[in-house]
Amino acid sequence: MLRWSRQLDYGKHAAPFALPDTDGRIRTLEEFEAPALLVAFICNHCPVVLHVLPGLIDFAREYAPKGLQVVAISSNSPEEFPEDDYPHMQQFAKAHDLPFPYLHDESQDVALAYNAICTPDFFLYGPDRALYYTGQFCSSRPKLPHPPVPGAPPQRTDVPVTGEDMRAAVDALLAGQPAPDHQVPSAGCSIKWLPGKNPSWG
Repeated sequence: MLRWSRQLDYGKHAAPFALPDTDGRIRTLEEFEAPALLVAFICNHCPVVLHVLPGLIDFAREYAPKGLQVVAISSNSPEEFPEDDYPHMQQFAKAHDLPFPYLHDESQDVALAYNAICTPDFFLYGPDRALYYTGQFCSSRPKLPHPPVPGAPPQRTDVPVTGEDMRAAVDALLAGQPAPDHQVPSAGCSIKWLPGKNPSWG
């Protein structure tokens, strides 16, 4: 099911986490010390994630010297999509040569703490780790079988993945400027919740 990011918690500090990456190393929020931190909830199978992934990888490599760190998290239950399980995450990270850690949120507690709802769902934090931006990467979308949703942002399938929205947000953050006034929500597949974990808004 197609979902739009909820865009809550502006100014709220990033929730702590201690999650394994695809090499089995436990990674924590505290180890990411760059002035800007992008927490991206993704998964292996989502067509929207796969559509933006090359652009996200290029963006992460380009902006690392400027002061940005990226960490990706998968919180999907593999019950519906077995390709989202941890072994497939390990294969995914190697196949795409991810330049950022890809963490496994098996309990889904971290997704709940961040109010994540879709993949991709982006949370950009400043040096104080207060939420600065939680909009789309850019307006490009793949062609999806889902019908249009009344009132939803337009889904542009005829434009390349540029990351223009995220680039503008990170540039402003690193320049010490206010966050963009208008932040278009991200769109993607709904997070696949475990039984009993599905929140009322999921």
